[in-house]
Amino acid sequence: MRNLYKLIISLAIPLIVGYLGSLFTFTSVNSWYLTLKKPSFNPPNWIFAPVWTFLFILIGLSFYFIWKKGYSRENKFAFFVYFIQLFLNLLWSLLFFGLKNPFLGLVDIVLLLIFILINIYLFYKISKISAYLLLPYLLWVSFASILNFYIFILN
Repeated sequence: MRNLYKLIISLAIPLIVGYLGSLFTFTSVNSWYLTLKKPSFNPPNWIFAPVWTFLFILIGLSFYFIWKKGYSRENKFAFFVYFIQLFLNLLWSLLFFGLKNPFLGLVDIVLLLIFILINIYLFYKISKISAYLLLPYLLWVSFASILNFYIFILN
């Protein structure tokens, strides 16, 4: 029963972060974002919500397998990095969409990429499956970084 609670909380945390981020996105995606010049490889807007929902579920599962092993001195830093990268994820939505600032979004997303890589490394030492579950997230944020860069350059 205890692991079920951990699973629910592990899934809820990134999904809540995603929901909070969507509040910033929602206000700009059908207005300001439409006015921006975008590269030819920019995906349609409808793809972002299902992709992010799927990724937040994977992120939550990844954390669950770490948390299931317990909160110990050895994995304390992994927990810390995990929550920092979630914060940076949320912050990107605020900076890019909320403040309508692609440059600040770009700075944040580069930091986010670094923290995702550190997160994967730390999780790999504790649970390989946890690290592997973060790989689609890393790939998507890498793509989003390129997209953010081009939007910054074009505008």
